[in-house]
Amino acid sequence: MGKIEYIRDFYQWEKEFEFFYPVQVRFSETDMFGHLNNTVPFVYFESARIEYFHQLGFMQDWVLPDSETIPVVADLQCDYLKQVFFAEKLKVYVKAEKVGKTSVDIHYLVKNEKEEPCIVGRGTVVQMSKKTGKGVLWTEKNKELFLNRTHIEV
Repeated sequence: MGKIEYIRDFYQWEKEFEFFYPVQVRFSETDMFGHLNNTVPFVYFESARIEYFHQLGFMQDWVLPDSETIPVVADLQCDYLKQVFFAEKLKVYVKAEKVGKTSVDIHYLVKNEKEEPCIVGRGTVVQMSKKTGKGVLWTEKNKELFLNRTHIEV
């Protein structure tokens, strides 16, 4: 595997993941060769990220009509390590790598049933005000939730 800029030590990085979201590759997500279309991991990342935020307790507030804040994806990156094929069962792991004042750097690791890494990624999510469009500071409690690596899964 080549060097991936946002991962210093792959094996240490990999050990820090606890939360995962299971998916199975659907036929509609593959190309004519039967392997996963290159756009689909971004959908998997989103599904896993939303469930991760839900498990942490963020989504319940963000989806309320009178909530002032919403999560906005500022950037998203994906690196493909191994081909993925129709009907494979995958685990999409998610973790908060770094928490800023209003943003969080989320990392992703997708493994197949053999526990082999297939896809990795990262992205920045900013908590923004619906009214002003500007970033909203995380509370200390929010930061603790992101950085507490307690085991949570669906």
